Amino acid sequence: MTLHLPDAHGALRAYEPRTEPLALTPGAPFTSRTVFSAAHVVADPYADTTPDSPAAVDWDATLAFRRHLWSHGLGVAEAMDTAQRGMGLDWAGAAELIRRSSAEAKAAGGRIACGVGTDQLTGPANLTEVRAAYEEQLAVVEESGAQAILMASRALAAARGPEDYLEVYGHLLRQAAEPVILHWLGPMFDPTLESYWGSSDLDAATDTFLDVIAAHPDKVDGIKVSLLDAQREIDLRRRLPKGVRCYTGDDFHYPELIAGDEQGFSHALLGIFDPLGPLAAQAVRVLDTGDREGFRALLDPTVELSRHLFQAPTRFYKTGVVFLAWLAGHQSHFTMVGGLQSARSLPHFARAYELADTLGLFPDPKRAEERMRNLLSLYGVDR
Repeated sequence: MTLHLPDAHGALRAYEPRTEPLALTPGAPFTSRTVFSAAHVVADPYADTTPDSPAAVDWDATLAFRRHLWSHGLGVAEAMDTAQRGMGLDWAGAAELIRRSSAEAKAAGGRIACGVGTDQLTGPANLTEVRAAYEEQLAVVEESGAQAILMASRALAAARGPEDYLEVYGHLLRQAAEPVILHWLGPMFDPTLESYWGSSDLDAATDTFLDVIAAHPDKVDGIKVSLLDAQREIDLRRRLPKGVRCYTGDDFHYPELIAGDEQGFSHALLGIFDPLGPLAAQAVRVLDTGDREGFRALLDPTVELSRHLFQAPTRFYKTGVVFLAWLAGHQSHFTMVGGLQSARSLPHFARAYELADTLGLFPDPKRAEERMRNLLSLYGVDR
């Protein structure tokens, strides 16, 4: 049946939903790339909460979604910004998420890496307090048996200069039990991280970032770069010490960065691989055979959807990710911790649905159509 979807100007356009999904089934583990999906959390829709109260999480649905990702061979990057870390999920909630997901990973045989930050700090902090906060979270991740991802710290963003980053990160890397992933998250994802690594000049910031890695290359498994600048990522990965991987976090240019060139390639740690999980997994298995053209043929058409979800203000991409999870049947409702389901407009949702449906991402297109129709009715679109 025809759906009438609103555009950005409020006009309705007719759309004919597809009737069959893509045939996407679990397969063999990847051999050419390491791929993580940064996974969202499912809110408890029946909890009596407010936007500024601690998050209420539906643990059964949240863990079921992680099992879905593992079944397709993807690793899970846990308690990252996709999970609304710092945007509804506080450190107490993140710590519980890390423990539960890590235990589930052991049971399922899935790969997991978890975010380590300083979000238990609620105000200005000195370097000693920042370091102690990082240490507390690193201990939780290591005790859970997961790999650590050292996330950018809002508290450290107020540092005096590069020397503070070298001191804090050097201290953490020296004490890390296993090699970690370093995460450079750009201000488009979190405006408080402007001038991270001690400078607003990205070239100077890159030099400091590389100095941190060069001082402890044996403690750095890889870096995740989320700057939405493909050429800068390529230039950076070519300067990495041997054995240190680059995990792209670029949700605008991921097909070309993962496919790589004659001088190298990026692995992946991406929020867009939450809704794209099964399709992304199939594409990587094609790449495992050496077929870069086949890989690009599968993944290039998804970029329009990704750019739509991650359009400015980029930090609200999480709303589109959860919206698509609801349409796909991974959760029974469209509510988010912190009430973030209100962060995007009806035209945004309509276009996200159209792009995802065109790609065949919904396992049950009829259910997705019915849920989209219900949302339209809620907003007053009755035809």
